[in-house]
Amino acid sequence: MRLEFNFGQTLRGIAGGSARWLLTLALLMAALLALGAAAQAQVQAVGIRPELLKDVGIDQKLDSQVPLNLEFRDEHGRTVRLGEYFGTKPVILSLVYYQCPMLCSQVLNGLLDSLKELNLEVGKQFDVVTVSIDPRDYPVAAEAKQVMYAGLYGRPGAVTGWHFLTGKDLEIHQLADAVGFRYAYDSVSEQYAHAAAIMVLTPQGKVSRYFYGISFPQRSLRLGLVEASANKIGSPVDQVLLFCYHYDPSSGKYSLVIANVLRAGALLTVLGIALLILLLTRQSHRSLPAGKRA
Repeated sequence: MRLEFNFGQTLRGIAGGSARWLLTLALLMAALLALGAAAQAQVQAVGIRPELLKDVGIDQKLDSQVPLNLEFRDEHGRTVRLGEYFGTKPVILSLVYYQCPMLCSQVLNGLLDSLKELNLEVGKQFDVVTVSIDPRDYPVAAEAKQVMYAGLYGRPGAVTGWHFLTGKDLEIHQLADAVGFRYAYDSVSEQYAHAAAIMVLTPQGKVSRYFYGISFPQRSLRLGLVEASANKIGSPVDQVLLFCYHYDPSSGKYSLVIANVLRAGALLTVLGIALLILLLTRQSHRSLPAGKRA
């Protein structure tokens, strides 16, 4: 007996009715497994959620005035007043910490990507002020961050327009409280739990708009800067929070952010599978003779 394998015929068979539905079923099962894995990770994370996370989040304090008399140290170790960065231009404020092992760099990277797409320039139409929430951070770490991000930004205004500050615990908390940025310190893992977001402030130092996550659409960010420059206060926005804090029993670290990423990844998987099914259905429909098409 001679067996012949016709690859083209096999593909046409897969595109046929019964095989197509089997493929659809398999893809849906894969999607359910992905969702199940993400849900399990989320449940596990919530199950070991430390009490300190109850105090972590962001309260939208639109039109709130930041205290401009607070003193910090700039990237060169010079003592500066927060008010030195306000007065004529809107300011993008980001609260991170420079030794963060996870999400903080993603926030700064996402901000950098958006700034590179803007037709407005740092140091000309607006400034950026990044403040470490960790009082243990020193100006040397702030300077390293500025050198890196100013270089990646690639425009001369970043050297004088994107500032990286450090400070004392009291002043940091006062600034964070003014913009509704609630965070907590875990002495066991020696890490900070906080949400990912940036704020746009008016030239007078009032909170105009919030942007959440690690990706900031440049059109929305540009609109926020234009409104803030005119001293306009935006409206509250829906919160989709990513938390910078992770826990592992062996290392004492909490992995809530990983669960959030898995959940988002599972959603993207489902959307991708739905698109693939649609394309396969259309392709198989076109391959049928005209008289057999539904």
